[in-house]
Order: sequence, then C-alpha cells, then structure tokens
Amino acid sequence: MKGKFLVFIALAVLAAGLLAGCAGEEGKQVTTPTEEKKEIKAAFVYVSPIGDAGWTYSHDLGRQYIEKVYGVKTAYAENVAEGGDDERVIRQFAEQGYDVIFTTSFGFMDATITVAKDFPDTIFEHCSGYKTAKNVGTYFGRMYQARYLSGMVAGAMTKTNKIGYVAAVPIPEVIRGINAFALGVKKVNPDAKIYVVWTGTWYDPAEEKEAALSLIDEGCDVIAQHQDSPAAQQAAEERGVHSIGYHSDMSKFAPNAHLTSAVWNWSVIYSYIIEQVMQGTWKSEQIWWGIDKGVVGLSPFNDAVPEDVRKMVEEEKQKYLNGEVPEQYPFVGPIYDQQGNLVKAEGEVMTDEELLSMSFFVDNVVGEIPAASE
Repeated sequence: MKGKFLVFIALAVLAAGLLAGCAGEEGKQVTTPTEEKKEIKAAFVYVSPIGDAGWTYSHDLGRQYIEKVYGVKTAYAENVAEGGDDERVIRQFAEQGYDVIFTTSFGFMDATITVAKDFPDTIFEHCSGYKTAKNVGTYFGRMYQARYLSGMVAGAMTKTNKIGYVAAVPIPEVIRGINAFALGVKKVNPDAKIYVVWTGTWYDPAEEKEAALSLIDEGCDVIAQHQDSPAAQQAAEERGVHSIGYHSDMSKFAPNAHLTSAVWNWSVIYSYIIEQVMQGTWKSEQIWWGIDKGVVGLSPFNDAVPEDVRKMVEEEKQKYLNGEVPEQYPFVGPIYDQQGNLVKAEGEVMTDEELLSMSFFVDNVVGEIPAASE
C-alpha cells in the first residue's frame, strides 16, 4: 500500500506541474495542443495574367504551394495596372481582412506603402522594391545569378556571335539581368555581343515576338528575354534559332529552340514568410536570396546542349552552393562599361546598393538604356 500511495503522490505532483506549465508566465500566452490556430488569409496582386509561363505564373505557383502545404486561404487579382488600379485593389484586400498581402511587381511599391499606413495591423510584402515600413517587408531573388549561368549557355551555343535580348522596361532589375547574362556570355565567348531591343512593356506577346524577329533578322542566332510571355521563344522556334527562356521552363513553347530558362521558385520565400506569420514572429525585413537558397536556378537543358557545356555551367553553379564566390558574383572586377570605363577594378565586388541602382551596360552589350518609365 505504501508503494501505491507514493506513486499516487508522484502522479499528483506531476499533474500539478503540468497545469502550472499550461498557465504560463504572467502576461504570456501559451499555446496548448488543443488550441486551434487562426486560419491565415493571404492575398496576391499580379501585374499580368497568370497565363502559363511568365512572371505572374511563377508567383502563382508559389501561391498554390502555400495554400496546399500550409492550408492558407488565398485570393488573387491579376492584370492589375501599375500606378493605376493597384492602390484600389490592395486597399480592397486589406479591408477584407487578409492577414498578409503580397504585391508582386516593382510598380506596386508606392501604392503598397500608401495602403499600409492605413492598415497598421496588416502585413504587406512587396516584391522587388526598396521601400519598407514597420508592417511592410520586401522580397526578391538574385536572378542575376541564374542569368549569368544561362549566358554561359548562350555564349557557348552561338555561331554568329550575335545574341539577341528582348527587354521589357529599363529599370535596374532588367539592366542587371542583361549585364549578368552578358558577363556569362563573355566568360565563355569574348567575341560575342548581346543586342538589346526594348519593348517598353512587361506583357505584350505581339510586341515581344516582333522584337525577337527583328533581332533574328539582324543575324542573332540565340534569343534571350526579360518578358512575361513565351512569344520570343516561339519566334526563335519558327526561325530555327536557339533561345533562352525566363520565369519558368518555357521548353513546351519552343521544344527545338529552347536551350534552358532562368527560373523562379517563389515557394521558398512564400513558405518562409507564411511560417513567420503563423508563428507570430514576422518582422519587416529585406529578403534577397539566390541559388544557394533555391529561389532561382535553371530549367533542364535541351538535348542540343553539349555535355561539356552542361558540366561547365554546373561547376560554376557549384561555386554559389559551396560559398566559393560572393552573392554578388559575377559582378566582380574587372568590369568595364560600354565606353570602356573601368567600373570595378580586378577583384573588387559590386555592392548590393550598386546592383540595385544599376544604370549602365557592360562592354559586350550593344544598345542604349532609355529613360525608365517607372
């Protein structure tokens, strides 16, 4: 009986301790296994149609991922004009009580900041911008790393040493991507040049295709792009030249022309942010992740890409994964601009601030940078 009594006392003490633990320290909320977590609602504002290949499509894959994996209730608005209807759409989502609102285009920056001031309890995340607030964070990927690798492929595959690039809007993001691509080309083929044609729009398939065709007519035998549709890829397919896609794997649109694509994996960043929101640990920060985090990369190579080229690109990719190069690579000197001016001396690394404000072309790019429309 004595043994049974001692066991009973021990169990009683243990139960009391557990109850005290559940009560928690004064002023702190303690979540128990039986407590239901609040359902998280997230809204996404897109600048173009979701479609099946471009910028918005890649973001929507991330939206679908957090909905499936984390049970987040999501909503989205597509084809929202920058500097036009964006503030109304963002405000509407805030009024509807969404916990976090992702605004996914550079031109949504000011509207995001404006609405955030009126909804201090709502979390806002703006993609590719630089303005933050207590309830506004920014996120982006170091796509220039994947651009650089895809440039190596283009430089190895061109026969005419003329590579075309269909570019959208002349903001630092696009200029940075062109330069990284050009540095990749230069690493494997110093004689090749990149010829840039601007469309002045993120999404206009007809304009994009026309620009690609004009480059092909000028002798370009590889076509790259910073556009939201696969129109440039389709132009390359029709004309029998090679192409480098962007945003997502565009091989289905140009099965013969498409060599690879520089692609996004937004689910990595969206998962990180949603987990913070769920845990109540979210805080405003500026996220800029690259290949090592899995945010950017290359799609599978076309069979036309030789094994030695694949191996060369993979070895260069491993430098990022192994930490052998700085995050800013390939923007390490010597770097010269189109006028032959030394921008960075041997071994000097461009800072993030310099990358984010880039407004010049490197020396193997042919074309001018018009005044930005944003």
